[in-house]
Amino acid sequence: MILKVKRLESDAILPSYAHPGDAGLDIYSGEDLTLAPGESGKVKTGVSLEIQDGFVGLVWDKSGLSINHGIKTLGGVVDSGYRGEIMIGVINLGKESYTFEKGHKVAQMLIQKIERVEVIESDELNDTSRGVGGFGSTGK
Repeated sequence: MILKVKRLESDAILPSYAHPGDAGLDIYSGEDLTLAPGESGKVKTGVSLEIQDGFVGLVWDKSGLSINHGIKTLGGVVDSGYRGEIMIGVINLGKESYTFEKGHKVAQMLIQKIERVEVIESDELNDTSRGVGGFGSTGK
């Protein structure tokens, strides 16, 4: 599969795999942006993508940023029809301010095949062993 990437800034870094076999493409910051603890924002990447029809780009945390600094991505669905700049929604759940530096990794994106479903209204749903059991229903 080919993923077309358009640089919107001449020095933008194209998404890339860090290692053979990686599932996610590293996405790079196109700007310097500092977030205080509890603050959210959008990190520009300086690129736009052409994701093939029938696929979606799913944005996920970089584990090092998440575990070491409390940086969590927000949103994260890039539809195949979107051609604008990829912006990464983030929130700083850490205890210290964090600066995204231009050219550094900010998130990762998985390109995945999607299935379209037909939505129909129904008065009843099939029963299962779980039923309506929700959060915490299976115990500790």
